[in-house]
Amino acid sequence: MSDKVIKDAPVVLAVFAHPDDVEFTCAGTLALLRAAGCETHYLNLANGCCGSMELGREETAALRWRETRDAAAALDAVPHPPLFNDLEIFYNQESLERVASVFRAICPNVVLTHALEDYMEDHMNTARLAVTALFTAGMPNYRTWPDRPPYAADRALYHALPHGFRRPADGARVYPGFYVGIDSVMDRKRGALACHRSQKEWLDQTQGMDAYLETQAELARVLGGESGAGEFAEGFTQHLPLGFAPDGYRPLQTILGGHIRQPVPPTSNP
Repeated sequence: MSDKVIKDAPVVLAVFAHPDDVEFTCAGTLALLRAAGCETHYLNLANGCCGSMELGREETAALRWRETRDAAAALDAVPHPPLFNDLEIFYNQESLERVASVFRAICPNVVLTHALEDYMEDHMNTARLAVTALFTAGMPNYRTWPDRPPYAADRALYHALPHGFRRPADGARVYPGFYVGIDSVMDRKRGALACHRSQKEWLDQTQGMDAYLETQAELARVLGGESGAGEFAEGFTQHLPLGFAPDGYRPLQTILGGHIRQPVPPTSNP
């Protein structure tokens, strides 16, 4: 763990693919960072327009945006509007220019995002876009759309675990670089997910994810049990700092030091 002192609480951006992804993967950590004085932001790249069996695309997207704003409020985070439709998150120049523009508007020091290997393309493309958008943040010759100036700051990016903690290609278990104990904010994590009322019905119908809130709790309980951090935990792996900041820049670990636990099992990068 770094001895680097964070003199000013950093700006934190959670950027994930769909409404409710933040709640399953990192809402507890986001709440802890906010309680520590960080400015926290919440961005889903996709609008959730395919997440209904009854409503049309526009109605569904509008509903999901209302639920997202409620969830962000529950976490005391600033919500940002989605940029793409569901299943239209692509790693290409046009998408990168749009995502990088939002990054420059927020100027995050810390970005939380998906694993680079996950069960669906929207998640993986979101992770790739987040990595490159953060990488270009300080490049004056990289143009975004809308065009925004670069910002100079140390930056760190953290990957959450893939859904179910397994690699999609072979089902192998994935372990994080470190765990964050979230017992003190588990009620807020659960409350934020409860704001996504329409998604509970959608997943029950399409993916058999009965007991939506209990699924969230069980995933966090597995990590809590194996980490020794408490009953509930979340897991992350820091992206290689090359191009972002000096090797010693580990803001999440520094700010949340008392909540951090190192993994006991053999690790595998997400």
